[in-house]
Formats: sequence, C-alpha cells, structure tokens
Amino acid sequence: MVGRRRLGRPFGWLWASYAVSAYGSGLGFGALPLIAVLVLHAGPAEVSALSAVGPAVGALIAVPLAPWVEFRRKRPVMIMMDLARCAAMATIPLAYAFGWLGFVQLLVVSTVVAAAKIAFNAASGAYLKVLVRPDDLLVANARFESTNWSSIAVGPPLGGAAIGLFGPVTTVVADAISYLLSALGITAIGGQEEAPHATGKSRARAGGLLDGWRHIMGHPGLRPLYLNQMLVSGLIMATEPLLAVLLLRQLGFPPWQYALAFAAPCLGGLIGSRLARRVVARFGRHWVFRAVGTLRAIWLIGLALVRPGIVGLITVMAVELAIIVNMSLYGPVLATYRLEHTPQHLVARTLSAWSIGQQASIAVLTALTGLLADATSPRTALTVVGLLILTTPLLLPRQDPTPRHEPTVPQPMQPMQPVQPLKPRRFKEN
Repeated sequence: MVGRRRLGRPFGWLWASYAVSAYGSGLGFGALPLIAVLVLHAGPAEVSALSAVGPAVGALIAVPLAPWVEFRRKRPVMIMMDLARCAAMATIPLAYAFGWLGFVQLLVVSTVVAAAKIAFNAASGAYLKVLVRPDDLLVANARFESTNWSSIAVGPPLGGAAIGLFGPVTTVVADAISYLLSALGITAIGGQEEAPHATGKSRARAGGLLDGWRHIMGHPGLRPLYLNQMLVSGLIMATEPLLAVLLLRQLGFPPWQYALAFAAPCLGGLIGSRLARRVVARFGRHWVFRAVGTLRAIWLIGLALVRPGIVGLITVMAVELAIIVNMSLYGPVLATYRLEHTPQHLVARTLSAWSIGQQASIAVLTALTGLLADATSPRTALTVVGLLILTTPLLLPRQDPTPRHEPTVPQPMQPMQPVQPLKPRRFKEN
C-alpha cells in the first residue's frame, strides 16, 4: 500500500500476535455467560455476578502484579500471561467433556483471565515504547485500534454461528488456542531485552503499588484525561445489559438483529483509527482531546429513543457507529499521549492503574444502572446514562494538556537488541 509506514519485523510479530489473540477473543466474546446459561442453566443474578465479580476480583489481583511486571523483562511476562489465559480457558472444555463444569470454575477462569489481561497490557505498553520510534507510536497505536474493532465486528457473529453448529464450548477452545498462538508469535520476535534496573528499596517499597496512580493524578495532562475516560467508558459499557433487556425482551428484536446492531457499527473503528494520524497532523492533539472527546459523549442519549422494527434497528446502529468512529479516533491519540508522558520505569504501573480504574468504573456504573433499571425501566436508565455522559466533556483539559516544564526522568530500560534504527508501542486498552 502506497505511503504505508514500515515499523519493522519485531513490530510485525507483535501486531500479528495481537491480531490472533484479538480475533480469538472476538470469537469467544460473551462465551462464559453464554455457557452459564446454556450449560449450567444459571439465572440472571448468577450471570450478572459472572460478568461483574470475575473482572472486579481480577482487577484487585492486578494491583500487586503491577510492580512485579514493572521490574521484569516484558516479553517473558507477556508470554507468561498468554499461557496463563490459555491454560485457564482450556479447563472449561476439559471439564465440560467430563461433566465436571461448575459455576465456581467459570468465576475462577473469569478472574484469572481479567488479571492476566491487565498484566499483559501493562507489559505490552512498556515493551512497545522501546520497540518503536517515538514518532511512530501513533501509527502503531492506530493499527492495534483498527485490529481490535475489526475483531469485534467479525468475531461475535462467527462465534455465534460456531456455537450453533459445534456446541457451547467451541469458541472457548478457539480463544484458548489464540492465546497459545499469540505466545508463540511473541516468542518469534527474538532479540535481547535488557532487564529493568531497580534497587532493592524500590522493589520492596509498599507504596510502589500506588505509584501508577500517583503519576496519573500528579500529571496535569493525564489526570483530567483519566477521570474523563473512566466515566465515559463506564457509562457506555453500562448501557450493554440495559439494551439487551430493552431490545430482546421488551421490543422483541430477534437475536440476529441484536447481534447485527452491535457488530456492524464496529467497522467504524477502522475509519476512526485510520484517520487518527491525519487528524492530529491537521488539527493537533489538543483538538482531538476536546472535540473528538466531546463527540464520543453526545450520541449515547439516542439509545433511549429506540423503537421497534427496522427504524429502531437503524437508530441503534447509527448511534453505535457515531460513538465507535469517535472512540477509535480518540483512543490511539490518548494511548500515545499516555506513553509519551510516562517515564519508562513507571509505564507498567501506570497502565495497570489506568486499566484497573477503568474496569472498576465499568463494574460500579453497570451495577448502579442495573439497580436503576430494576426500580424504573431500561429506557429510563438509558435516558439517565445518556444525560450523565453529556457532562463528561467538562472533565477534558481546556488547554493543551502537555506540561510546559516536565521533569526529565532517567529511563532505566534501554531499547532492545536487535531492532531497526531504533523502534517503539500499544496494545488495546484505553
């Protein structure tokens, strides 16, 4: 493709590994709640617990994992986390085959996968920062973003068809295999990675668990972006169970229309991610944070207006498309800024803190909106969420979030060998 930026063979392996894992997770999207319903005949309370408790406990486990990731070579950590997720997911079809599968096992698997995902993303962010040149970070982040959205667009419909043809644990097997292939791809990168330097004091200091949050909250640019991102992502994700009840139960949408309403708009992620570099070059990063950050928030209220039939389906798809285009444009720019303004010896802890805060926000806001929907109705809860998210642009930085005088911090981790004329990041998670 003309004008396509080459980021080198090591990045190519990293991107390929991410793509395999992302498409495997896309196929297995929602697999554990589905198994709980189809195999274990779980009720709504158990399914909700599986969706919220596992990731929440996984986030708690990831807190002490962050310093451990920080002070180790990142590529072995990524391989270890992939293998851990592969092993955890593989226990499900094995237990299913022998008739041993239980709800507690699903909770444990959900917890392990959530904690390993946060640790993997933290390691991958630190790894990418030394694998790609600084001026290529936005390009790399945009490629990961586009891969992520395309996997969400393609994976769930194919996964649903596979479950219908081959049984309820089919997509779990595919997801487990994808983690194994990802680990092999990361292994194939080769080269030597220097171990991070840390004194015994810095390793042992209990406060090191909170250093990621200290960096975020003490940085004049990252702090407002973090608070805004927690609320926006939490409120957007809180609409998913509300829409499931509204569309499937109250408005009578068939399941294939429900799946189409969320899968097709994800193709908008390819548009936004491909535009990110050009938009930043033309308008600047601060414009993206203010304008695109605001545009992410104004569309959600439209979901409260959904009606039955084809008009309702088009409404959902149009709202989701508008949100996703803006999210996929905003996401790589935010991820790049976050890496550029985090010293190398804090990257893993900062990314972990970001993921943990975001995951906690999603869990809390999903639970609260669920209670509101029970007390009123899903449409009322969607209206409240849509109005609340309209206030989130107030948290965005009003001026360029780049501090004028940032302290110079020594970078203890040097670029790996071998790499092409110096090379450098990002994995999903914003």
